[in-house]
Amino acid sequence: MSKEKASNRIQIKNKRATFDYELLDTFTAGIVLTGTEIKSIRLGKASLVDTFCVVQHSEVWIKNMYIAEYFYGTYNNHSVRRDRKLLLNRKEIRKLETASKNSGFTVIPTRLFINERGLVKVVIAVAKGKREYDKRVSLRERDDKREIDRAFKK
Repeated sequence: MSKEKASNRIQIKNKRATFDYELLDTFTAGIVLTGTEIKSIRLGKASLVDTFCVVQHSEVWIKNMYIAEYFYGTYNNHSVRRDRKLLLNRKEIRKLETASKNSGFTVIPTRLFINERGLVKVVIAVAKGKREYDKRVSLRERDDKREIDRAFKK
């Protein structure tokens, strides 16, 4: 199996993000990982549930991201939910910092993938929390779209 085929399969998504938040602006960032972390991600053993990003001292950190311990790892195995640094340029960090300081806005990861060069990237978004009625409207629109698709298939 070639590296390209293996990298295209790894798409770990945060499905709750689009339901709970209105995504406004997205950025693609690199992520600093250890050897056992990248091996676990290549096996698909990661999750973005309850994950968020913070800007501290002009650095962006992803917190509470789950990457399972590598099965064949020894005493060098990583901590499962440690803070990991994201790699962005200064202009993007400044945008994230100003957006996250505004009330009601947060920075959340939406997708984790391996690019064609074999590097792990994370897509983060500046998001605004949805209210309960916004969520009901989203569900209704999704159901209506599903009904229309069913009607056209028949």
